[in-house]
Amino acid sequence: MPDCAEIDFVSDTYKISPHETGEAQAGPLTLPLDAWHRARGGRMVAFAGYWMPVQYEGIIAEHLWTRAHAGFFDVSHMGQLYIAGEGAEAAIEAVLPIDLSTLPLGGVRYSLLLDDNGGILDDLMVTRWGSGFYLVVNGATKHDDIAHLRANLPEAVSLTHLADSALFALQGPEAFAALAPLVGGEHPLSALSFMRGASFTLGGMEAWISRSGYTGEDGFEIAVPAESAAAIADLICAQPQVKPIGLGARDSLRLEAGLPLYGHDMTPDVDPVSADLLFGINKRRRGDGGFPGANRILPLIDTGSVTRRVGLVLEGRMAAREGAKVLWGEAEVGSVTSGGFSPSLEKPIAMATVTAELAQPGTQLIIDVRGRKIAATVTPMPFVPHRYHRKGAA
Repeated sequence: MPDCAEIDFVSDTYKISPHETGEAQAGPLTLPLDAWHRARGGRMVAFAGYWMPVQYEGIIAEHLWTRAHAGFFDVSHMGQLYIAGEGAEAAIEAVLPIDLSTLPLGGVRYSLLLDDNGGILDDLMVTRWGSGFYLVVNGATKHDDIAHLRANLPEAVSLTHLADSALFALQGPEAFAALAPLVGGEHPLSALSFMRGASFTLGGMEAWISRSGYTGEDGFEIAVPAESAAAIADLICAQPQVKPIGLGARDSLRLEAGLPLYGHDMTPDVDPVSADLLFGINKRRRGDGGFPGANRILPLIDTGSVTRRVGLVLEGRMAAREGAKVLWGEAEVGSVTSGGFSPSLEKPIAMATVTAELAQPGTQLIIDVRGRKIAATVTPMPFVPHRYHRKGAA
């Protein structure tokens, strides 16, 4: 098993300290698969209030396995919510910049939870179920999100925290081949395209499966009852294409895919325009407004923001960490928000917020990495092309 040096080399999002390894202690909670992870050699860390596996055999090996085959991720720390009731659609549109009128049954859509000044409180996924809406929010913010939503939804609209549901992700080019033989339902798994979901049976148990994920690969997110979690995990990981993957590789995969992480690349101090997340504000809402922060965000769409989130490729082998200063000449023009070594590209990459005038691809910048000046080039994201299975694909 690689030591902490490899973990630090690839990603600094999930840190290990001596008191965060070994047996669970008072403080972090355990997820339904806690014993399952430990039995398979998962190296556990405290993250988002839970004990979670940062790696099994090594971050780089797990990363490359997912890019070539299929990785199984336990993301049960995420918040799963159900919103329903009379006027639920209008109520959700009042708190999110989403257009639900164009979201079909089983459709999945990315959106943003914004404060009144247009700052990002969280990013989330919204799915239309038969009689309501299923939301998946970030684990570290889920309790704040629940409180915020309940404070802003009318009494006729209910919000249920689906705390008894586990959530997994199966990601990689062989994810479909691994999962398809295990599921049954009204429609075959092949009927799902990117950002579509449906109910299936999996190992004889009910499961909600969507074709979505956080790695840039084709793959699926799978919600199952918590009491069935270990049996489902065993079933999926028995497939020859599949290995369990930890948080470390999840972070390096999403970084290569150019996908931002809440609390790092977006915060309440960051608006959707500067975060390059305008796709989280649907077209109709850009015209109609009527969502929190619209008075600030809509003018920014026309005029542009002062800063922008960009991708950077660094020279050499040294990775830049969150908070590293970005320089243009001697002037400080931004800071790194996520950084690490890309196992796929075999070079360091990063996301940073920089002055908008310097956000054009090809711009040459400098990153101050612990006193060393490292040359970096603004690069379009994703760093590694997405391989989503879109509608109409073979």
